[in-house]
Amino acid sequence: MKAKYCRESRVVRTSRVFQNDVNSHNTLFGGRLMSDIDQVASITALRHSRTDCVTASTDSVDFLYPIRTTDAVCFESYVTWAGTSSIEVFVKVIAEDLKSGERKMAATALLTFVALDKEQCPTRVPEVIPETDEEKKLNETAPERARIRKVRKEKSKELSVFYTTTSPGIDKVYS
Repeated sequence: MKAKYCRESRVVRTSRVFQNDVNSHNTLFGGRLMSDIDQVASITALRHSRTDCVTASTDSVDFLYPIRTTDAVCFESYVTWAGTSSIEVFVKVIAEDLKSGERKMAATALLTFVALDKEQCPTRVPEVIPETDEEKKLNETAPERARIRKVRKEKSKELSVFYTTTSPGIDKVYS
């Protein structure tokens, strides 16, 4: 399987922020931003793998600067690293004041996707070739993030046996 450059999976999307997109602080609602991040990241994962992909985890979303209705919001995503069937996608979110042109890094996110074959089983994905300093830095630090993801997932599985699945208010499980 031939390796692919980060640029081959790059997605850039710019949109306006409207009143129905904001919270009570008049800034972009975090859940809306997270949904947009997942959308562009999923396109990136598919461009890299050219097969179905599912979001395995949203590893991090860091809100760095509030996005307002006077801003355009630009999403840029690309594959930073690939394992056997997993794909790490970086998304940066830039807020641009539409009157002044000032641009600020508003958020960053890292997500992991798993590529699936026609039987919905994990399938191999191409390796990644970084070119820019940003891509190289994210690529060289990715194995440590993958290790941390694996540990975090195992801890989540261990904890999950203690979580209840009863409906609140229907089956009381208070001690």
